[in-house]
Amino acid sequence: MGTLSLSDFKEVRIPAPWGHISGRWYGNRTERPILAIHGWLDNLGTFDRLIPLLPDYIGVLCIDLPGHGRSSRLQPGIHYGVDEYVLIIPRVMKEYGWSKVSLMGHSLGGILSFMYTALAPHTVDMVISLDILLPTNIAPNVAIAQLSQGIEKHLVEEDRQVQSNLHEPPSYTLSQLTKVLAKGSFNSVAPEFAKHLLHRQVQKSQLYPDKFYFSRDGRVKYYNTSRMDPGLAEEMTKRIGKKPYLIIKGSESSFVGPKVEKPLAILRQNNPHFEFYEVEGGTHHVHLHAAEECARYIVPFIRHHRPPALTSWSLSGREQQLSAEEKRRQQEIFFKRIKNKRSKL
Repeated sequence: MGTLSLSDFKEVRIPAPWGHISGRWYGNRTERPILAIHGWLDNLGTFDRLIPLLPDYIGVLCIDLPGHGRSSRLQPGIHYGVDEYVLIIPRVMKEYGWSKVSLMGHSLGGILSFMYTALAPHTVDMVISLDILLPTNIAPNVAIAQLSQGIEKHLVEEDRQVQSNLHEPPSYTLSQLTKVLAKGSFNSVAPEFAKHLLHRQVQKSQLYPDKFYFSRDGRVKYYNTSRMDPGLAEEMTKRIGKKPYLIIKGSESSFVGPKVEKPLAILRQNNPHFEFYEVEGGTHHVHLHAAEECARYIVPFIRHHRPPALTSWSLSGREQQLSAEEKRRQQEIFFKRIKNKRSKL
C-alpha cells in the first residue's frame, strides 16, 4: 500500500441554495471518503501537506466552507455562523447518499466535527480533530463586546462590498500576501506555507499586473461563533460516547487548554477509541507545520477505524490468498464427506 497523491483529485461542486460548495476529492472515489473541513479564513489547501502522507486505499474529500476558497458566498444580508456551517456536513452526506460520515477538521472544522458528532452520533464513525475540541466559554462581557463589534463590522463590510462593485479591493504582491497571511494567523501560518492557502483565495488584479487581492468573502471575518457554557459542553461531549476520536494538539498553541479539561476527561472515560497527542513545536496550524508528525498518529488511526475493504484493489494479493485458502477448505470438506459415506457402506 502507498500514500495519496496530491495530483490525483477530482474537482467537485456540490449544489446549494445559495450557489455551490467547492471541493477536491483525493484518491479512491469508489468508496465513502473522509470529509475534511478547514479552519476559519482558510480553505481546503490547508490539507496540502497532510494529504500525500495518508493511505491511498481511502479517499479524502476536502471542501471549502461557504465564503471561503472557491465556494459560493452567502447572499447579502446573511450573517455567517457556526450553527449554519454545521449544516454543511449533512448537506454533503445527502449529496452523495452517505448514511455515515468520517470527519477530519482543523480549528473551525474541528468545532463543526464536534458539534455534528454530538448532535448525530449515530451517523459518525470516526473523528480526527486538529488542535481544537469545541467552542470554549468566555466571560459574558467579552462575549457581548465581540458580538456587538462583529455585527457592526459585518455591516461595514457589506457596504464596502457594494462599493467594490465599482472599485477593485486593495491588492498586494505575493510577498506582501504571505506577510499579511502570517500576521492574520498570529504567525501560525509561516510564509513558506502560505502558498498552500493563497492559491484558492486570491485573484489577479486587473489594475496592477503583478498584484493580487483576497477573493474570500470579507464577512466571514465577523462570523458568529458558538459559545458553550461548561454544562452544555459536557452534555454534548457525553453524547459522543465511545466514538473513535483523535485529537492532535500543537504544543505552542492554546486552543486545547484548561477550559476543555472536563470535556477531554469525558471523552477519555471508558473509551478505548479515544486518542490524544501533542506535537512538539506545533502551532495552531499543526498539520501544516508538522504534517509528518501528525501523520504518525493519523495514519494508524485511519487504518484501525477505516481499514481497507476486502474489495479494495490494494488487497488484491490478499484476496487471492483468501480465495485459495477457501478453495482448499471446501476441498477438505468434500473429501471428508466422501470418506464418511464410504465408511458407512
